[in-house]
Amino acid sequence: MTLDLQRESAAPDLPSNPAVRRWIRAALEGRRQRAELTVRLVDEPEMTALNEGYRHKTGPTNVLSFPFEAPPGITLPLLGDVVICAPVVTREAAEQGKPITAHWCHMVVHGVLHLLGFDHQTDQEALTMERLETDILTALGFADPYAEVNSTDERRKLRR
Repeated sequence: MTLDLQRESAAPDLPSNPAVRRWIRAALEGRRQRAELTVRLVDEPEMTALNEGYRHKTGPTNVLSFPFEAPPGITLPLLGDVVICAPVVTREAAEQGKPITAHWCHMVVHGVLHLLGFDHQTDQEALTMERLETDILTALGFADPYAEVNSTDERRKLRR
């Protein structure tokens, strides 16, 4: 795996490079042998601009993924880019009563799964993606990120 980890946030609780690499490898395991990707850790102004520019949604979000689409007939190990907003991750972890490291892991895994083609637009897609995330996070020693979520509405809030 080739990783370009860009630390553009001044937040004090950013995960270590080895941790991010371990989380990415876990998300790729059994799904992709070779991969090149960028993970960019940003603050709210940059994430707000990306979220508004690409998704036409106001304000920052926790994670955005930009999968690379190769031209027809071209095969490359390039997966794309994952952008994670540090202040949003910190805020969500506190609001959800989760350890910050567990939430960082969840956001990295979630973003990488999007690069691999997984999505959560329908309830069935969401269920598949949530199961994968849970399996990966628990294998890494973290709790099920959806364990305390009881309703479909609460799950949708987590996926926004």
